[in-house]
Amino acid sequence: MSGDMILFFILASLSVIFSLLVIFPRNVVHSAMALAATLFFVAVLFLTLDAPMLAILQVLVYAGAIMILFLFVIMLLNPAALEGRRIAWWTLGSLAAVALLLELVSLFFYRPSPSGQPPVAAAFGGPETLAQSLFTDFALPFEIASVLLLVAIIGAVALAKREG
Repeated sequence: MSGDMILFFILASLSVIFSLLVIFPRNVVHSAMALAATLFFVAVLFLTLDAPMLAILQVLVYAGAIMILFLFVIMLLNPAALEGRRIAWWTLGSLAAVALLLELVSLFFYRPSPSGQPPVAAAFGGPETLAQSLFTDFALPFEIASVLLLVAIIGAVALAKREG
């Protein structure tokens, strides 16, 4: 087994462990910190794929800005008020886990075409390729995601004001 494979399995194992730590703790702040660690390990996995721009964006956007947003929302919402709905959350989470498991099983049995995978472009993961893709092919989803984040922030502030 090569060193790259060993590094991949170590990083993948750490990602899975920390993602489980997002789900199981009762303290939501601990869950948020475990999510930040998971996002950081995903960024390191991007580095192993020779995609440094994606790794930097993963750390800056997700492990940085989005996690700060999550922590502010957690502080605004008073997590103790959400404790009464634990069975509903477990049911919803269990349904999502089953859906994910079915998707993973279908991917496991997926067989690619005999021609194999197309070669990876030399500029894969670079800033030029990423910008070209983001502002041409994915401009509308990018804007929709920003509007959804804005709505989430407004909703969190409205919930915090209503309870306070």
